Amino acid sequence: MLEIKNLNVHYGVIHALKNVSLSVKQGEIVTLIGANGAGKTTTLRTISGLIKATDGEVILEDKNITNLPAPARVELGLSQVPEGRRIFPAMSVLENLELGAFLRKDKPEIRKDIEHVYELFPILGDRKKQTAGTLSGGEQQMLAMGRALMSRPRILLLDEPSMGLAPLLVREIFEIIKSINSEGTTVLLVEQNASMALSIAHRAYVLETGSIVLSGTGEELAKSDRIQKAYLGGE
Repeated sequence: MLEIKNLNVHYGVIHALKNVSLSVKQGEIVTLIGANGAGKTTTLRTISGLIKATDGEVILEDKNITNLPAPARVELGLSQVPEGRRIFPAMSVLENLELGAFLRKDKPEIRKDIEHVYELFPILGDRKKQTAGTLSGGEQQMLAMGRALMSRPRILLLDEPSMGLAPLLVREIFEIIKSINSEGTTVLLVEQNASMALSIAHRAYVLETGSIVLSGTGEELAKSDRIQKAYLGGE
């Protein structure tokens, strides 16, 4: 469904991504793990069109989208939940969700999708009139995910959804990711909590200093000595 071929990205003289290649099949949860500064967020932002690749290709369902602007990628079914949530704090929960459907014109269906978001995240339904900036960190993360779902993505890019959340909330967020995936949305997940990410991922890639150094099933990588030592706290 999504294929990245030999992606290179530079920030001035810094070579941030070095020939990164990865693929995501329809219906999968694929995770990208790695230390801070490895290039995980850069990879997602390049896929979603927020950063321009120096060279390489981004292919979405056999269509080369490497040079398409970000809104055109959303129209093609790609949506990103950014690191740090980036909700609109002065707007209500409902207004944030409505903005997620900005490119859509099907008002009855938009209303249905808002109700579906409230089913996934009941707390958002309870707080729909509340300004988003007054929500807790976990609630803001749920809102950011709900807002991304409002564009009806076929593939959802998630950047560090567990960042700054209490362990109990982290488990809840990951259960919701599994639920979104089971309803038919393909997921590419960037996550520092390698243990949780690998526990739900069908496949995984490891990024180190801008290069893919390992790949395999979530289960294979969770059992790998190298991964346990580097990311899972193993001896």
